[in-house]
Amino acid sequence: MGIVTADITTTVDGFGAAADQSFEHPFGSLDHLRLHAWQIDHRDDNPDEAAGILRAGAFIMGRNMFSPGRGEWDLAWRGWWGEEPPYRAPVFVLTHHEREPLEMAGGTTFHFVTGGIEDALDRAREAAGDANVAIAGGASTVNAYLAAGLIDELRWHVAPLVSGLTEGSRLFEGVPSSDLVPVASRTTPYVTHLTYRRT
Repeated sequence: MGIVTADITTTVDGFGAAADQSFEHPFGSLDHLRLHAWQIDHRDDNPDEAAGILRAGAFIMGRNMFSPGRGEWDLAWRGWWGEEPPYRAPVFVLTHHEREPLEMAGGTTFHFVTGGIEDALDRAREAAGDANVAIAGGASTVNAYLAAGLIDELRWHVAPLVSGLTEGSRLFEGVPSSDLVPVASRTTPYVTHLTYRRT
């Protein structure tokens, strides 16, 4: 069986998104082009870390990472990534609202899970087989799995950007403690990659 990993990019002050997320602004008022510059404009400086984000047999994400909507589903909405998302594996979306699985081009199928984080993890592990399960985000979802002690390896990508936000999705918020210890770090001009593993 593989391990449970999580990759997340945040500002220096820990924010992965602002509270005012919308269709026009997927990360709200947070400057996502600066936040994710290491993946968008400087991928060649970070090839292993960029590839590692998608190196899993199944993925779990929060509803906010899949959709800007709240409440009942807009069934016309098929995700931020177009008709061929980059995951190419089963993706389990945490939600309070049922929705039929959504098959996309390239091998990605979104499954909508209303049974909570452990149910999603059980289903993702079954789908992944011997491969890893990746907690894809956002920060609130990563926090839920951290608080439950269910992440084996956290790969935290810190952009050299202070958000100045007071509200939003912030890593480690509500996480009382963690048994993760630092095992690696690497710095480039646009990001510092920090790796933590469970003791």
